[in-house]
Amino acid sequence: MLLTFLQTGKTEEPYLNEGIALFEARIRHWIPYKSEVLPALKNTRNMPVELQKQKEWEQMARFAEKSDYLVLLDERGTEYTSREFAGFLQDRMNAGVRNLMFACGGPYGFSPSAYRAARHMVAFSKMTFSHQMIRLFFVEQVYRALSILNGTPYHNE
Repeated sequence: MLLTFLQTGKTEEPYLNEGIALFEARIRHWIPYKSEVLPALKNTRNMPVELQKQKEWEQMARFAEKSDYLVLLDERGTEYTSREFAGFLQDRMNAGVRNLMFACGGPYGFSPSAYRAARHMVAFSKMTFSHQMIRLFFVEQVYRALSILNGTPYHNE
């Protein structure tokens, strides 16, 4: 199974980039993984939010095929413990999913088109985090889930 992580716009903070790179390298030890960073929209100051979300989705949709299992990182999604998230990944692997694609939208979330295309949504917390910080949280949780599935001592309970 390939795990793809779609992101809108570059991560700006060096400390976030360092953490993301660290966990992405660790993820690649266990499964095929790719990260697609899509260019941020330009000239959005006077652009309505709904149009921004739609344009961001149009960029993302070019990477998603109907056979992909698309999961949106969204505050209205399902909250998992780390073990439950590991189970979610294992279930997708067992089901023969070829490309498990996670999408992290821009600061305003996703368009209605993205919600229609998604098969699932995952929330990290009831709290709000910046879309750039969620990127680090996501790759750390994927690594944690894989360490659980592989029986390594990274995760403690």
